[in-house]
Amino acid sequence: MNEHYDILIVGSGAGGSAAAYSLTRAGHRVLLLEKGGELPRDGSTLDVDKVIRQGIFKSKEPWLDRNGHVFEPEEYFNLGGKTKWYGAALIRFERHEFEAEPAYQYLPWPIGYDDMEPYYEQAESLLTVQHFALEPDLRTLVGKLTRNGAGWDSRPLGLALDPTIVDDPTEAAHFDAFASVKNLKSDGEHAMLEHVRRAPNLTILTGRPVSHFIFDTQRPERLLGARVADGSEFRADTVLLAAGALHSPRLLQTYLRDSGLADKLPCADAVGRHFKRHLLSAVLAFTATPKTDLLRKTVLLLNQRTPHSSIQPLGFDGELLSTLIPGFVPRGLARALGRRAYGFFLQTEDGSDPANRVVAKTDGAEYPLLDYDSARMPAALEEHRRLVRTFNRSLMKIGIPAAAKGIPLAGTAHACGTLVAGNDPRHSVVDADGKVHGLENLYVVDGSVLPRSSRGNPSLTIYAWALRVADRLAIRSPSA
Repeated sequence: MNEHYDILIVGSGAGGSAAAYSLTRAGHRVLLLEKGGELPRDGSTLDVDKVIRQGIFKSKEPWLDRNGHVFEPEEYFNLGGKTKWYGAALIRFERHEFEAEPAYQYLPWPIGYDDMEPYYEQAESLLTVQHFALEPDLRTLVGKLTRNGAGWDSRPLGLALDPTIVDDPTEAAHFDAFASVKNLKSDGEHAMLEHVRRAPNLTILTGRPVSHFIFDTQRPERLLGARVADGSEFRADTVLLAAGALHSPRLLQTYLRDSGLADKLPCADAVGRHFKRHLLSAVLAFTATPKTDLLRKTVLLLNQRTPHSSIQPLGFDGELLSTLIPGFVPRGLARALGRRAYGFFLQTEDGSDPANRVVAKTDGAEYPLLDYDSARMPAALEEHRRLVRTFNRSLMKIGIPAAAKGIPLAGTAHACGTLVAGNDPRHSVVDADGKVHGLENLYVVDGSVLPRSSRGNPSLTIYAWALRVADRLAIRSPSA
């Protein structure tokens, strides 16, 4: 390809879509490369069998875990990335969650909450974040929990949903882990890219997986562009990585190896390290009567005894909840239990241990490696166990039996931290502006930069970070 761009963005998830939106509006000539294609609008993305049981939209990319076992992370390659599938929960980090907590192995950000606040506001506006009233079943359950003396408190959960979704039972009961057909969920494609898609200075190419970066052999610190799997090359003045916390570090590791910078850049050893995913468990709470709530996922439960943790309902109806019940239970009974169940998602911020890392497929290796062990973060692991115990006991105290199950390593919905932001290039990969330490024109705008992941979903912070990086790039190099 002979065409030259101001900005080349690799990936169209939260970070890539937000950066493309901002830089296109600033007048830059932007090329967005997405590995996957556009999702169909035929209703299949709301089909429980196709989405959940068959998993036809998930990536089938094999990885190795730390013990050499093959598994498939729950990743999605499509325009809009995981934002098309996420549960629409958008939560700001607390002010103190930009600071270090050594006892829990939490790293500091190179910026503070005040630096992010205007971009949080911009992201919330673009994504039309709403608060929804508690539905009857959940209102009764939460009321009992917060009155039982176990220290539970509740707050509204911000959701990127169109208020009219409550008038569409199919979409309302299938927004969490499903892609909306009617654009009733604000995702990266609908809320960001659609606003600029027809702009003459934005080019979006799907089905173009980037395999390598092109660099100046005389000055390898400067990228020239990217090469995709079919051999096509695209050139740009500045490159933004937004492929996600599992994929961006592998591209950077390959580039550092190919360019000879792997042994020269102080930050090279930190690339791929400090992988984070939250410590996650799902709890099914069983009641005597069928549940009729649609959205469900409208509240956040917090407890001072577990300050780095949160609980939110799963936005799953009875049909979906029945798929979480073990297979040895007869399906008729599973469906009956599902109709009487409420699901909850328990999450605790895991520590940032450098041994938890992503390693690109190297010569002789069949698959990339995700080396992660929650035992490396004992303080966070103990808090998560306490969270599960406390919640189950609280449910039992109000007469609701429950069963908990840990989310395995394949659950990478909240993957972040493999190209962490920081001031010291020996222990971080990007600086406070998102630029890779020691490189001239490579920036990172996805969740891999997050030194901390908070006690809640990190999506809003990824959007805000990308908007901030794009804004600073636009100021530094305004379009002619």
